[in-house]
Amino acid sequence: MIYTYHYTSPLGSITLASNGESLTGLWFDRHDYFPHKLISESIETELPIFTQTCNWLDIYFSGRNPVSTPPIYLNTTPFRKAVYDILLTIPYGQTMTYGGIANMIAKQKGIERMSAQAVGGAVGHNPISIISPCHRVVGTDGSLIGYAGGLNKKIELLKLEKAL
Repeated sequence: MIYTYHYTSPLGSITLASNGESLTGLWFDRHDYFPHKLISESIETELPIFTQTCNWLDIYFSGRNPVSTPPIYLNTTPFRKAVYDILLTIPYGQTMTYGGIANMIAKQKGIERMSAQAVGGAVGHNPISIISPCHRVVGTDGSLIGYAGGLNKKIELLKLEKAL
């Protein structure tokens, strides 16, 4: 069963999803890759994981770095999971480039090179925005490119973290 809950953030409404134990999704409404079938196939309810996630978001949107991350479950490919694991290591208030992530994946796989575009595709489809901080990924020159939640939200999140 899939459960959902709505959170109102300073940047707009956010939909949370859970399998009942862990957070499985966090999207700004009107997110490019929002799973629209989720709403019709889920039950909206309050769960401890949603309470924990809302507390995390309250701390985050108050301009502070939350200490602990709610339990996350990602049902995805091994490549995307590797990218999302790297996202979780990007410190609050800092950024990393798509190329930097590609280099880390290449090193993990023992290969010479990994495509930054492939990393960009994975980052763009990140199902748990903000907590898995895809907004902290920037272009090689530091340019603010791509954010499925909307570039204006990426800018605001980075400003909140004083990363701009």
